[in-house]
Amino acid sequence: MTAPQTDILYILGEAIKLGECREINFNVAKLHTRTTIEVPVIIERSKKHGPTVLITAGIHGDEVNGVEIVRQIIAKGINKPKRGTIICIPVINIFGFLYKNREFPDGRDLNRMFPGSKNGSLASRVAYKLIHEIVPQVDLIMDFHTGGSDRFNAAQIRIIKEETVLDELAAIFGAPFVLYSKNLNKSFRKTANKLGVPMLLFEGGKSYYFDKNITNTGVNGIKRVLHHLGMLNSKFNASKPKTSCAFIAESKWVRAKYSGMFRASITLNSLVEKGDTIGHITDPYGKFHHFIKASNSGYIFSINEAPIVNQGDALFHISTLLIE
Repeated sequence: MTAPQTDILYILGEAIKLGECREINFNVAKLHTRTTIEVPVIIERSKKHGPTVLITAGIHGDEVNGVEIVRQIIAKGINKPKRGTIICIPVINIFGFLYKNREFPDGRDLNRMFPGSKNGSLASRVAYKLIHEIVPQVDLIMDFHTGGSDRFNAAQIRIIKEETVLDELAAIFGAPFVLYSKNLNKSFRKTANKLGVPMLLFEGGKSYYFDKNITNTGVNGIKRVLHHLGMLNSKFNASKPKTSCAFIAESKWVRAKYSGMFRASITLNSLVEKGDTIGHITDPYGKFHHFIKASNSGYIFSINEAPIVNQGDALFHISTLLIE
């Protein structure tokens, strides 16, 4: 990873010198009441040259676990680097965060609007500003996400295949799972990849639900990566992960064969064998009981927590091929 060797870093039109701490407003639009909405970009620069790392969350307004992870990084002072620069944006989609929605007020998913347009929709303008005024200055991005409203995701890093740098950083981060997944069209991750900026995308928990284990995994993962880059302040301990990462090359969803009341009988992160009972679907009248079996051996790394499901709903995400 090549570290920028410039004494002045230009972010959103502001010049930040070595050793400076700055909070800059990422200003795109006002509310319909003409109220100004401030999206703070928190920048900490060491007096020593080094990599520039961008840590982001809240690209979807309902994904609060990621926001909490970045909040803790700032509150604990982990974002004050020994060398280099750390840029934190805890809530990119401040509009969705305010209204408790995944999308922007224009109904668009910000993570499908990159690289954006200077004169496009509101979401597109935010994407454009992020890509053109911040991302070109950074060497690495760690972006934090959460599962859907009913699906609880195990802590995992998502990267593309055949990227040696990402393989190494994902293992250092130390989440229980590393999932190889393609970069989605018009996503933040795909656009960063086109610009040559590596990204670790973290997923964990579910929307509008704080989970201590997920947030701890995220915070500790950031510390390990910063330690690896020589950026972690010496007063912080970058502890080793409790278990080694499972690298998942392929996976599949186990779907509901019937509609009904659903209960999982297996816990997240479990290694199951083909044919194991992993859940039940029943009816409200005590006349129907269906056992859900594991379709193959593998790790369960996402579980649907909805009590009522319909035929065809995704219930369990299970690995089908691991890379040693």
